[in-house]
Amino acid sequence: MANLKDVMAYIITNYPSHMDSELSNARLTKMVYLADWKNCIDSGSQITSINWYFDNYGPFVRDIEQEAKNNSGLFEIAVTNNVYGSMKKIFKLKYPYEANLSPVEKKSIDHVISETSKLYWAPFIRLVYSTFPITQSDRYQFVDLVALSKSYKELSELV
Repeated sequence: MANLKDVMAYIITNYPSHMDSELSNARLTKMVYLADWKNCIDSGSQITSINWYFDNYGPFVRDIEQEAKNNSGLFEIAVTNNVYGSMKKIFKLKYPYEANLSPVEKKSIDHVISETSKLYWAPFIRLVYSTFPITQSDRYQFVDLVALSKSYKELSELV
């Protein structure tokens, strides 16, 4: 498993610069979730060790913001407002950082970046909410991405 710091830094580094103002806590958290889910489908394991929780608004953990705070020498959290006037936290790197990730992990993250970087918030969040783990799980429960990826593959084989 990769270090969460490396996953976050890789996403921030490789996210298109025209969308960098979209890398809020919520979006970055859900992108890490999507990368973990994609890697489970492709390789049978998560990239991170996050224990994902299905909160009121989809997959949620405090790990992302906490990791940024724990590595404040690398990450910057800029506070700004979203289009609705509410506060949002944008994640940035303070300096270039070479993430220590395997080629398979990078492939999963690159896929997530490619598919989501063209989506603003509403279509992005619809994508997250439409993922198999969210559609098949109960709110306010932890989500076992590895087990769900096995179920997903079994169902896919039936079709």
